[in-house]
Amino acid sequence: MGRLAARRAPTYPHIRNGFRLQVAAGRTSAVTDHEGDTARHRRPLRADAQRNEDKLLEAAATAFAREGAGASVKDIARAAGVGVGTLYRRFPSKELLIEAVYRQEVQRLCEAAPHLTATLPPGDALRTWMEHFIDFMTAKQGMADALAVVLTDDNEKLHTRALLANAIAHLLAPGTGTSVTRPGVDAQDVLMALGGISLMAAGEQQRDLATRLIDLLLHGVVTG
Repeated sequence: MGRLAARRAPTYPHIRNGFRLQVAAGRTSAVTDHEGDTARHRRPLRADAQRNEDKLLEAAATAFAREGAGASVKDIARAAGVGVGTLYRRFPSKELLIEAVYRQEVQRLCEAAPHLTATLPPGDALRTWMEHFIDFMTAKQGMADALAVVLTDDNEKLHTRALLANAIAHLLAPGTGTSVTRPGVDAQDVLMALGGISLMAAGEQQRDLATRLIDLLLHGVVTG
């Protein structure tokens, strides 16, 4: 396992708030969640407005991971370098901001898979994605109560789980072809194991525990 150097996942550009991703054959595309849902059909933003939204979502993700859904929107706006009025014009309620952060983080995970497989060896790509998944789950746990209110569609939850499993399958495929990944490893099983790791690390309040458990999981996934 020594050849799998721990890396933090890079930041990836994201699609505008309110879109889900479909990953197939190494491609990532956006599709609307609900046709006719005006809250999720927004006109393309000007470049400066898009930059502001990107910064707001970055700051919000960090704040929610650290402080939970109770994080101050004023502090989020300050960290993003914009006025609180800008935040509220784009996200009239904290619930909408939380939903946007969640969707952005799911999208990033999906986009990361083809990028990592194209730029890193199979084992390193898988480890990097797993670390990014744990960070996503940390932020999600901080927003859990609010997400329970805004994400009530069970089909959407299943769809998101399928997207994440597809991303893992994409990461496993190159290793299988080169005998780096053990044959018969199921992407859904890996996803469930990662979910368990995130819960254990959160319960112990030890982020480094997640990295150590990822090491153990990789021993069962990667040869050598």
